[in-house]
Amino acid sequence: MTTAIEFSGNQTRLDMGALIAVGVTIIGWASAFPAIRAGLHSFGPAELGAIRFAIAALPAALYLIVMRPAWPARGEAWRFVYGGVVFVGLYTLFLNFGERTVSAGAASFIINVSPIITAAFAVFVLGERFPAIAWAGTILSFAGIGLIALGEGEGLKLEFGALLILGGALAAATTTIVQKPLFKTHHPLTVAAWNMVIGAVVLSPFLPEAIGQAATADMEGFFAAIYLGVVPSLIAYASWAVALSRLPAARASNFLYAVPPVATVMGYFWLAEVPTLLGMIGGLMALGGVVVVNLSRS
Repeated sequence: MTTAIEFSGNQTRLDMGALIAVGVTIIGWASAFPAIRAGLHSFGPAELGAIRFAIAALPAALYLIVMRPAWPARGEAWRFVYGGVVFVGLYTLFLNFGERTVSAGAASFIINVSPIITAAFAVFVLGERFPAIAWAGTILSFAGIGLIALGEGEGLKLEFGALLILGGALAAATTTIVQKPLFKTHHPLTVAAWNMVIGAVVLSPFLPEAIGQAATADMEGFFAAIYLGVVPSLIAYASWAVALSRLPAARASNFLYAVPPVATVMGYFWLAEVPTLLGMIGGLMALGGVVVVNLSRS
């Protein structure tokens, strides 16, 4: 059984390892939005989530079997369970059901209130410092993502699907705060692996129907399901755990504002969704806000 490893998670400089982890997370999670839209043509929302994390859970379980990481200490188990149930299970259901009626661009905007929620929780729960200029960068990014949503054409409608995706943002933010202490004594890949396995168990009641739908899925939908299981799930969840173990929660979450602009580009090449002028301006603002926040912490 491996020994526990101490991760500070409070460094102020963005080293190469953290930068790579953040970049992989942004690309992986940005691609999830068009992939989900493509997958929903062949799978139900719950079934798409079930097959996605069944694929991701297999190598994650193998990692846990081979590496035999330390078991959670007393009082830690609930944090692992929370990640699997909330960050994987509930988040996936909220996002998939929401994207049935909300466009990919608007969905990425709603999800990206998560860094603001995370920053607020990190200040008051974890005692992290977030200076005024960092909050200014956060507001700039948030405003830019708002322009992306407005550039969708019909704008952002407050409908049930939007509320579901907002629930997903809350799930992601609270999990970041709940699991942050785990990185003091557990390897980030261990945390990510348990998230995958527990999440797959939570979604397993929908797996038999998902397998049936896979048998009749078109190639695009079938590919989207496999892609979701490998890149946005297995790889990006692991890279996010690495990023969170190396950076303060508020700062790490702020990088997620780069997801909507990247998702917009991917949507163009994958789904032929042409970005509007407002969308492009908003993308530049979102990325600019990320730069401001991280310059303030360098």
